[in-house]
Amino acid sequence: MKTKDLRALGIASPAARKAANAGMRSAADAGFSRAAIREVLAAVAERPQEHLEDEHFFELAAVLASGGGGRAARGPSRGESGPRGEEALRGAEAPWRQWGEDSDPQSVEQMRNACRLPIAVRGALMPDAHVGYGLPIGGVLATRNAVIPYAVGVDIACRMKMTVLDLPLSALEERTDRLRAALADETRFGIGAKFKERRHHPVMDEDWSISPVTRNEQDKAWAQLGTSGSGNHFVEFGELEVFEAGIGLAPGRYLALLSHSGSRGVGNSVASHYSKVAQSRCRALPRELEHLAWLDLDSEAGQEYWAAMELMGRYAAANHALVHRHVREHLGAASLLDIENHHNFAWKERHFGEDVVVHRKGATPASAGTIGIIPGSMAAPGYVVRGLGSADSLHSAAHGAGRRMSRKKAKAQFDWAEAKRILKERRVTLMSAGLDEAPMAYKDIEQVMAAQTDLVERLARFLPRLVRMAPAGERPED
Repeated sequence: MKTKDLRALGIASPAARKAANAGMRSAADAGFSRAAIREVLAAVAERPQEHLEDEHFFELAAVLASGGGGRAARGPSRGESGPRGEEALRGAEAPWRQWGEDSDPQSVEQMRNACRLPIAVRGALMPDAHVGYGLPIGGVLATRNAVIPYAVGVDIACRMKMTVLDLPLSALEERTDRLRAALADETRFGIGAKFKERRHHPVMDEDWSISPVTRNEQDKAWAQLGTSGSGNHFVEFGELEVFEAGIGLAPGRYLALLSHSGSRGVGNSVASHYSKVAQSRCRALPRELEHLAWLDLDSEAGQEYWAAMELMGRYAAANHALVHRHVREHLGAASLLDIENHHNFAWKERHFGEDVVVHRKGATPASAGTIGIIPGSMAAPGYVVRGLGSADSLHSAAHGAGRRMSRKKAKAQFDWAEAKRILKERRVTLMSAGLDEAPMAYKDIEQVMAAQTDLVERLARFLPRLVRMAPAGERPED
């Protein structure tokens, strides 16, 4: 295709055209017709975030998703509210700071674009950062009286929960079958996962009519109550080594249960619905930045989204509470300690003398003294940490090791023989997972932790031993 044809599709910058040409060559080699290639190019240009795993055009999708496409801003229509003309983006970026040195250029560009929004006050990029929808995963953004649905994230209130059990640590070796049975019987993973008999939690007795989305999907939410998502979501047993008594346990080694999941399908529906509402009100934003569209918190839609987001936070917490309770009861065990924190959320906080809305998309709250959990991968340690209250990071830290490559690349580059060798070396038994979650697909957690010593201090280390995730083939939901 000629340059003018690519420009007509919104593929205008040199980087985008180069990526498009590479994708077209790859697609042609695979047997795609010219018409088919043009159709795919148009789809990638229209919705790049949905094509980050495309076999041929993933590079183009990454460039466009990061805001490097060069499509001209769309003009507002009659009756639309939101920024107009020169107000769509500010000339100078709001101040922001990056932790770590190996973040991909696309995630850095996404952070810079977010800090050009007229509502942006300050930002921070965590050392586990990688490309996301609008705001990168690992991105933290403070705004004035506005919330950005996709800066909160698709899996609203995705969170970590750890329960330290009163079982002997030796159970990891001597009672593996019993632990495995507990995970097999009491957990469910993947899109649409549910139990034959619905589980119960007071969150389902709350007012779900606060938004049309939560009202319409309450029954689906109840059907999925107590289950976990796909992608990087997990439930696992492991060894917790406590370094000091700051978390309420004496130093030593314990058996612990750790889980990672969020608000399931209903959270995704809330994010998608209100992002579309926001996009309809921010029509002056360039198309490649449409996932940074925001809602004024004084508007009816903004208040609806905020109420739905907070309900999703309680719903996600309920999912974890049920997983831990049922696994613990299955084993006849008691809890010595419970720790949890969430990410993919927005909080009303005060920073630098101003009341702001802080979006932490794949970032852990880390105000002074706050206890949090930062996991590694299925074969790498995670850490229980205490926040140091860094002002520059908006009291935030990394939420995990962070991916170092796309799922598509991981499945193409690695094989199970290599993954199983690493798991065996680390004494990890894997019940189920996709190859795209192999430990090699993640950054080095030790390097991530070393890059944020001014944000958190380590209080304990968790070593995975028995891991269950969604089986291979499930569409990622993280």
